[in-house]
Amino acid sequence: MNDRLVQQQTEELERKLRAYERLIEKLPFPFMFTDYETGITIEKRRGDVQPRLSPARIAPGKETEWQWDIDLYRDVPFEKVEAFLTPLLDLVPHHIVFVDDHGIITLCNLQAAMDTGVDRDAIIGKHIRELLKLPDELIATLESLEKREPLYNREVLDRFYGIVNTRFIYNDDGSVKRVISIFQSLNMMKETEKLAAAGRIAAGIAHEIRNPLTTVRGYLQLLKNDLPDRITSLVERLLIPELDRANDIITDFLNIAKPRDVKMETFNLHRFLRDDVGVLLQSEALLHNVNIHFDLDEQLDDYEMSGDRSQLLQVFLNLFRNAIEAKVAKTMNVKVSSRKVNHIVQLRFCDDGPGIPSPVIDHIFEPFFSTKETGTGLGLSLSKKIVELHRGTIKVQSDACGTCFLMEFPLRSQPPYFSS
Repeated sequence: MNDRLVQQQTEELERKLRAYERLIEKLPFPFMFTDYETGITIEKRRGDVQPRLSPARIAPGKETEWQWDIDLYRDVPFEKVEAFLTPLLDLVPHHIVFVDDHGIITLCNLQAAMDTGVDRDAIIGKHIRELLKLPDELIATLESLEKREPLYNREVLDRFYGIVNTRFIYNDDGSVKRVISIFQSLNMMKETEKLAAAGRIAAGIAHEIRNPLTTVRGYLQLLKNDLPDRITSLVERLLIPELDRANDIITDFLNIAKPRDVKMETFNLHRFLRDDVGVLLQSEALLHNVNIHFDLDEQLDDYEMSGDRSQLLQVFLNLFRNAIEAKVAKTMNVKVSSRKVNHIVQLRFCDDGPGIPSPVIDHIFEPFFSTKETGTGLGLSLSKKIVELHRGTIKVQSDACGTCFLMEFPLRSQPPYFSS
């Protein structure tokens, strides 16, 4: 009976020993473990299949020691490294894309996905040409991969204007593991230069014109009571409104050139759309015979947004006024909708107006571009700047059946912050 018990215990110890041996064999990184109680050191070097055992000085009561040398590129599956890096690279305001040695995308940061208008999760595993929508010969990353040479500050002039850099990560055998492509858009720099010039103009206008306008308006208010009714009516219906309009234009110049600081506050996204945006637009809608509908994604009912409420309201007001200025029918329908798409909140503002002509649509967000005789071309440009200050993007789609503005904001990372 005792022999049988001893045999069972021996077999159990042998099973445990084999399990420990397999564990040590499967550890993917080099290590050294010293047990001072038994006087044994177990060492596994990079490339070893079996660990090495050697004697160690016995020192009862002394703690065991672990030493290891983990190389992220060699010892950890690179897909896990990319999964770890993705939320960090989402904070970078440039396009960052990793591809393998066949040009297949293995990592795409949020800025690249949003600017190219793709589903970030869906583009992983696809060829980089599907992200950039360009022929292979025009894709700098593929050129770098083909020549096995990194690119340094290469200027690109395709869908986006900017500077691209590439770097390589190699396997131990010298083959390419990844090509890292970082693209810095210069479109924003060009726009910043244009806005800086506008800022200088706006400052001069504000100083040279706004004060005289205020003086003229004040005197008209004082004098109108002493003027004949015919002149008083002209002052109230035409002169004062035109002075106010001129003052509004100056204000728009200042806002687009030197936008106010974003005053962050946290609020429920759908409550903001229904209550704040809805109430603001409804009062204007009644005046212009416009019907407003809301189609909000239930998945977002509990999401809170952090942003500048008044600036975001200004965006919706600008989009609404842009719609009614193009209105040709007696009535118009406007729909505001929200959708959660992976890690992005999509807000749509759509109308059933006459649409925007093709030659015009590419320029509508440019400062001072307008097709209206009385327009300043600042409303949509200001809206775009506000959305970008909230780490979002805004795009437009239009045809003969209407126009739809699509705004996208990240669910996580930089402002606006959403949390459930």
